[in-house]
Amino acid sequence: MCLTETLDEMVSNGTLSPEIAIQVLVQFDKSMTEALETQVKSKVSIKGHLHTYRFCDNVWTFILTDAVFKNEDNQENVGRVKIVACDSKLLTQ
Repeated sequence: MCLTETLDEMVSNGTLSPEIAIQVLVQFDKSMTEALETQVKSKVSIKGHLHTYRFCDNVWTFILTDAVFKNEDNQENVGRVKIVACDSKLLTQ
């Protein structure tokens, strides 16, 4: 959320145009997708209580409570987490 909040602030201050802010977000999504595909080798499992789920405009949104993230080395407990996922093929359009 920090990136979107910063971009919103910059647009509000007139430092950045809304079009450039959208381009930054799109590029961020593309770069993160590429980095996750090519550089991340570990896997994480997530378990928790599904509070809410939504599917709208090809985007899944999941809200979990009492979530547990596990990988090979450690485990992290999170009270509430929001996961937003979309088909990475849609980013190339």
